[in-house]
Amino acid sequence: MGRLGERAAGPAKVIGNRQSDLIYFWILFNLFALGMLVLDLLVFHRRHRVVRSREALAWSALWIVLAAAFASLIFFWKGRQVALEFITGYVLELSLSVDNLFLFLVIFRYFSVPEQHQRTVLFWGILGALLMRGLFILAGVGLIQRFHWVLYAFGALLIYSGILLGLSGEHKVDPAMNPAVKAVRRLLPVTDDYQGGRFFVRGWKGKPGLYATPLLVVLAVIETTDLLFAVDSIPAILAVTLNAFIVYTSNVFAILGLRSMYFAVSGLMKVFRFLHTGLALVLVLVGLKMITSDHFPVPTFVTLGVVAGVLAVAVIASLVFPDKKQR
Repeated sequence: MGRLGERAAGPAKVIGNRQSDLIYFWILFNLFALGMLVLDLLVFHRRHRVVRSREALAWSALWIVLAAAFASLIFFWKGRQVALEFITGYVLELSLSVDNLFLFLVIFRYFSVPEQHQRTVLFWGILGALLMRGLFILAGVGLIQRFHWVLYAFGALLIYSGILLGLSGEHKVDPAMNPAVKAVRRLLPVTDDYQGGRFFVRGWKGKPGLYATPLLVVLAVIETTDLLFAVDSIPAILAVTLNAFIVYTSNVFAILGLRSMYFAVSGLMKVFRFLHTGLALVLVLVGLKMITSDHFPVPTFVTLGVVAGVLAVAVIASLVFPDKKQR
């Protein structure tokens, strides 16, 4: 009986060790992501200044290199298939995040945010996005594993979003109608102008009390807008894998590189006129993959090839057939 008990306890012990190892990886990865954000904002970019395109391109390249290094780590830790799932998820999330760049540009222009303060808003906006998407991912994976029909609902949502994006040409946003703007103004008085890079000030124009600045209003709009994008991006990557750690890490790498990418290509985003069409097609194809996965499973490497191919064609078509206003 003693030997039999030891044998029975063996597999349970192995499973327990694997779960504890995975918890350590979750903790270490989040510490790494938070450390990189703090290093970026407080060490390399301590002063409020305009981020130059060359500097932003260097940071964007660094994030891509870090994602590639993490994919290599996943390859040696979990094998080729899981590493391929991470790469596919990363490319998919990075491509869908391009739409965020367009909206960031619209929001910053609408509120006339000084360029030297845009980096601060994006830092806190991305930090909030990481927390929200982490909760979305855990909830989405749990729902699909418990209720299989949710997979079809997510697939239908992606197809609907893709068709809507394809017909409209872009995601529409009206910052003035954002409920976050009304909520902030209802909770706190807001100053008429920006107060440096601060979100709050004590006293304004000789009046005591706590005041919010327009920068806090912009941050609220950024956060609520990203919440809408998570509704598209999280189901899209769940079509690739249900491994919560892979879904989360690929999302984090895509989001962390988003801030540098904004400053690197903010002046060039309008050049890629067919990019929205490509993203719309990607959403529709991923939604179809999700719905038909039980009967027609598509290998991960095929999904990666299709996503990369569609985006490449969209970019090349934008360069070959530029808009007359951009020519």
